[in-house]
Amino acid sequence: MSWFANAIYGVAGLAYTPILTYQMLAQRKNRTGWSEKLCGPRSSLAKSSDRRRVWVHAVSLGEINAARLFVEKLEAADSSAEVVISTTTDTGFARGCQLFGADRVFRYPLDFSWAVRNAIRTIRPSAIVLVELEVWYNLTTIAAGEGIPVCVINGRLTERSCNRLAMLGPLSKRMFQSLTWVGAQDDAIANRFKSLGVPGDKIDVAGSVKWDTAEVADRIDGDLELAGAMGIDVNAPLWVCGSTGPGEEAMILDAYSGIREKVTDLQLALIPRKPERFDEVAALIAKRGFGCVRRSDCKADGPSSVPHPGRAGHPQPVVFLGDTMGELRKFYSLADVVFVGRSMVPMGGSDPMEVAALGKPIITGSDMANFRDATTQLLDAGSLVQVDSPATLAQQVVTIVSDAARRQKMGQSAKETVQKNRGATDASVRKVLEFAGTK
Repeated sequence: MSWFANAIYGVAGLAYTPILTYQMLAQRKNRTGWSEKLCGPRSSLAKSSDRRRVWVHAVSLGEINAARLFVEKLEAADSSAEVVISTTTDTGFARGCQLFGADRVFRYPLDFSWAVRNAIRTIRPSAIVLVELEVWYNLTTIAAGEGIPVCVINGRLTERSCNRLAMLGPLSKRMFQSLTWVGAQDDAIANRFKSLGVPGDKIDVAGSVKWDTAEVADRIDGDLELAGAMGIDVNAPLWVCGSTGPGEEAMILDAYSGIREKVTDLQLALIPRKPERFDEVAALIAKRGFGCVRRSDCKADGPSSVPHPGRAGHPQPVVFLGDTMGELRKFYSLADVVFVGRSMVPMGGSDPMEVAALGKPIITGSDMANFRDATTQLLDAGSLVQVDSPATLAQQVVTIVSDAARRQKMGQSAKETVQKNRGATDASVRKVLEFAGTK
């Protein structure tokens, strides 16, 4: 049925062309890597030794970060194994090259049968590892036909995605039946994989590898340098809103305007999820009457004069905008309270685990479908609160910022929750090496 899948992809590609053109021209996205996407990885990645090769695919920035510890532990557990990494997005590719080296990172091929066959022929993997949920028909079925195990680690499948995939009928069933093993994050996710065709004996509830990658610490190296460069006052409270999505920044700024009437020295840092939105958010901050201090404009020795929110006599408080890549955890390290974004809008939420590992009180919106189990555990531990409007967001920020004892209690329980959930990475490494050794 590869020809049928190819036909579907072709029609979908034609329909997507106007959007892709806009992304390339207006947003400057998806401009590179097309030879690998259409034809498979470059020849320099051709396997040239007898070592077992594991192909790890992590679609974007979040999955690349989640795969980091897995790759390190796999290579430490078996020195005869070598890992190559594929990714789809520009941000994922840049981060992958930073973490693993550009010589073993490539663009994931579009799921046309010829591109997949070229990739398998070049990489010659002993096993293929998909991070979270990047299951494609041609990849899974062609790999299965050639006896190459395909494993899913940190398996994540929302109810919405499960229902959509089920609509594909026989295509979806054959695709999921071709999987060798799934390490699901929780029982509900395991049941969804099973409903789509993965045999029950091929599914384990392994937990989330992000509990393992979340670094438990009191501070992050470079956080004070960041504060100095931007003019963030470390003696005044700081509210950090990370990985925000479209529509959320307006809600946050509405909440902040009200909060400053009660907590006059509260500082706000906004870090949008997508780099292409940095200018948009900067313009919104200015439109709402705030000054904007952009991280990209700040030198290492800091601005000569930065007006802090609430500074006496200054009519225009500022908002700090994190518009660089790779510094989100430094902002979190400086925070007194953190709002985890893409959760006040229907986007499934962002990772709360790295915030918990730093011992910070967490606030989210009501949509945390992508991190349901972690959110539930942090809620139960009293480390996280959920809100459904700018008014309740403002109320919770004021309550938490004004109560040092509560902040400490929430932060400590957050760290304890991270510690007790570790172990998914080791379990996943053992399984993948077990299957990789059978080829």
